[in-house]
Amino acid sequence: MKEPLDFGIGRVVQSTQGRDRGYFFLVMEEAGDGLVMIADGNLHRLNHPKKKKTKHLRAKPVLIDFGTIRPEGGKMQDSDLRKALETNGFAPERSLRKEG
Repeated sequence: MKEPLDFGIGRVVQSTQGRDRGYFFLVMEEAGDGLVMIADGNLHRLNHPKKKKTKHLRAKPVLIDFGTIRPEGGKMQDSDLRKALETNGFAPERSLRKEG
């Protein structure tokens, strides 16, 4: 039987419930009691990550080291998160229809 993937820091996850269903995120921190803080640099930004239950997330077999996201040092930015997700094949689906 396969071991379930953990929801450790840097794990790529996909939301299965809520308004952000289908979007990919990075786990920023573990909040305890089956909760994690997630961000993607677009819908949920670094300065205000989303607290989400792990039962509403599907863990992907990709673990991103935050040291490789910004190797030159300095504070990580939302664009760094977006780029890390895109380079690992988790780019958001883009519609041809304009919203608004």
